Amino acid sequence: MPLETPPGYRALDEGSLAGFLSSIPGVAERLGGDPAGWKVAEVGDGNLNLVFLVDGPAGAVCVKQALPYLRLVGEGWPLGLQRAYFEQLAMKTHGPLVGPRIPHLIHYDPALYAIVMEKLSPHIIMRRGMVAGTVYPHFADHIADHLARSLFGTSDLALPAAEKKRLTAEFCGNSELCKLTEDVIFTDPYMVHPRNRWTSPQLDATAARVRGDTEWKLAASRLKLKFLASPEALLHGDLHTGSVMVTEEDTRVIDPEFAFFGPMGFDVGAVLGNLLLNYFAQDGHAAEPDGRAAYQDWVLETVERVWTLFEARFLALWRGGATGDAYPASLFADGDGVRALEAERRAYMARLLADSLGFAGAKMTRRILGIAHNIDLEWIADADRRALCETRCLTLARRLMVEAGSFAGIADVTAAARDVRAAVKNIGL
Repeated sequence: MPLETPPGYRALDEGSLAGFLSSIPGVAERLGGDPAGWKVAEVGDGNLNLVFLVDGPAGAVCVKQALPYLRLVGEGWPLGLQRAYFEQLAMKTHGPLVGPRIPHLIHYDPALYAIVMEKLSPHIIMRRGMVAGTVYPHFADHIADHLARSLFGTSDLALPAAEKKRLTAEFCGNSELCKLTEDVIFTDPYMVHPRNRWTSPQLDATAARVRGDTEWKLAASRLKLKFLASPEALLHGDLHTGSVMVTEEDTRVIDPEFAFFGPMGFDVGAVLGNLLLNYFAQDGHAAEPDGRAAYQDWVLETVERVWTLFEARFLALWRGGATGDAYPASLFADGDGVRALEAERRAYMARLLADSLGFAGAKMTRRILGIAHNIDLEWIADADRRALCETRCLTLARRLMVEAGSFAGIADVTAAARDVRAAVKNIGL
């Protein structure tokens, strides 16, 4: 059956894009020259949308348009266009908090569900750089700052309750993409489902074992409940290394179309989980045993620095005069109150670390047993080597989900990753 789209909607293409952009005030001047001479290329390699890069003699822009279906699957999986609205709304909401850590939003077209934004150059998708073994010395600092400012700034610690509720209600409309997350991360990988895939036959028995692991499934379900019922802050909602563009000096977070109010640990865990997944995947890309050991050390150092810097900056924002309705300052003004509130802050961060580790494990699991995989593992040509890397990922992922509270600090997580890499020598759990 034909896909239903709103009146006025049409999918843009390389032939029609110049005409669209030339009608937007300021964009033609930004690009310069004759629109007929603009260079247009469709470069979308993600799961959902069209993405165009447009270069003119004076400047450049990026255009992202929602399609009425899941691009990864095709027209057989219809998907609403409203995700583009929520993406630009998230950019407008997070922008004043995080500043240069996201692209500049230039224009949003509500009829075409198209976003015009700054073209990032010479940035590349971070995941591609990490597969190649590129070190990004400022990434941990930049992403920790982004996480702390975006999450704290949209939480009850910073916002009056009425404003927080208003924003939460507005983002509740992004329920279709939330449902997609709920299914493909917390449910599908733990059952027989036609969308699932894995390295077969090497991991056939492993996938069956996961489906029969009650503790693992309970952990996934607890995380799903937290995802459903904990509107702590405005999340990016899909913050993996494929949603970050980098140079060695700069870091930009892109693609917040999954944005909604949810548990802070989901965003933090997405970053940590994708770094840990890359750590194990490096053995599949090394030309010789331990050929990327130095890079793996950097990845684990980055895991530690992301959490440590995030925690320090989140706490600094909280101590610096939080204006939200949670933890009213007037209740903790005397000496005992100050000390009690500081202890409460520490307990809050310990809970947030446990949440983040659980969500990190869920993110790692879905990339191996679910529908959407990533190039860290997929680009390992030898299936046996890939399956061994994936076995190590799943071994740690289960611990992070089932035993999240057993990790006293982030150094325990990186130590566990090293232990798993050294101990697991065979395919399969």
